[in-house]
Amino acid sequence: MSIYIMLSTLTTQGTKTVKLKPERIKEVNKDVEKMGSRIIAQYAVLGPYDFVTILEAPDNETIARISLEIGSRGSVKILTLAALDIDDFIKGTKK
Repeated sequence: MSIYIMLSTLTTQGTKTVKLKPERIKEVNKDVEKMGSRIIAQYAVLGPYDFVTILEAPDNETIARISLEIGSRGSVKILTLAALDIDDFIKGTKK
């Protein structure tokens, strides 16, 4: 399984939804897991993004599908990054 970092920013619609029903965040997390990933950690943050989510997924295609599906709902804008374990990164530099 690969690790991904999802940076998300609420849209105006998403802000209204979270204000009225904050537990919606956990409902979306369940949807994400049903689509083939596992959420390792999630944080609400201050700054240019509203949430940082660390996920595990089998491949880039799965995480791309998840990003597209969740983003298409109109409540959030997503930037997804593939992450490498630092030990794997170091090994890769020595090949």
